[in-house]
Amino acid sequence: MTRVHARGEEVRRYILDGVGKHPSDIARVAADHFQITRQAVNKHIKKLVTEGSITEEGQTRNRLYKLASLVEWDRSYVISTDLAEDVVWRDDIVSVLGAQPKNVMEIWHYGFTEMFNNAIDHSGGTIIHTRIRKTATATEMYLSDNGVGIFRKIQTTMGLLDERHAVLELAKGKLTTDPKRHTGEGIFFTSRMFDAFDILSGGVYFSHKFGESEDWILEAKSAIGTGVWMKLNNHTSRTTRKIFDSFASKDQDYGFTKTIVPVKLAQYGDDKLISRSQAKRLLSRVEQFKTVMFDFTEVSSIGQAFADEIFRVYPAEHPDIEIVPIRANSEVKRMIERVRSS
Repeated sequence: MTRVHARGEEVRRYILDGVGKHPSDIARVAADHFQITRQAVNKHIKKLVTEGSITEEGQTRNRLYKLASLVEWDRSYVISTDLAEDVVWRDDIVSVLGAQPKNVMEIWHYGFTEMFNNAIDHSGGTIIHTRIRKTATATEMYLSDNGVGIFRKIQTTMGLLDERHAVLELAKGKLTTDPKRHTGEGIFFTSRMFDAFDILSGGVYFSHKFGESEDWILEAKSAIGTGVWMKLNNHTSRTTRKIFDSFASKDQDYGFTKTIVPVKLAQYGDDKLISRSQAKRLLSRVEQFKTVMFDFTEVSSIGQAFADEIFRVYPAEHPDIEIVPIRANSEVKRMIERVRSS
């Protein structure tokens, strides 16, 4: 590839990545970024329009650009004993996703089969609807069922106070309502592999973005069943192996031995994290891991009893489990140090 051709590919990739945020002024933004003329950028835009990667609307100064949908596909499947995620993947999904790098297809293979199988085995519904949209930069997939709802089922099975506690348990990993047939790792690792991963079920909305330390749990308009949305850049360098390894300890034969617990998910509204019962909720099931990192992102303060239960009482009773606070502010750190030194 010549230097000029490589430069052109770089400019067009920048346009594709940025047109969503700059539909009306992408030419100016790209010209400023590469220190070239708008006329030069417009040639690249015209090429992308001609090949169908982006579309244009309006005239001259009112012209808007946006990514074109290269694929728009949806299909519904009746849940039965004959429905199998690997067959649907092989017969339908692979051809819909089209040509993708090997590592990207491996991520989609893992994510789709795990989420589709969850709907078959756990939803209690009768239909799974699958929708895929692909542009030149990214692919999105939405899976929904008409079942009981994932958070409600976890709440009922585990005897939790409400559906929000189910999100906290999912965020830890190794959670399943059917331990004889499932390890409970599917949703956890799927949420970590994709650029964006959202679940809407009942009145709860859970969202995880790759590279961001925090997960989001929000109140939502009550929905029937479960909806899962996944998005992945078509050219990501991420691999399934890298994600698995990031939660493994080499001295534990690369098993799923580490987890990150987002402490914020235990905090509702203006509630303060002060009680031992709140701490015990966070500590539930962490004995399944060797290293547990408590992420204090957006947690301004914690109480003495809360800190004491997590950082003194529990470690004393479980000396083989490493408890590590991360992303704590100075006030939280002082409280942790206080209980550890007592």
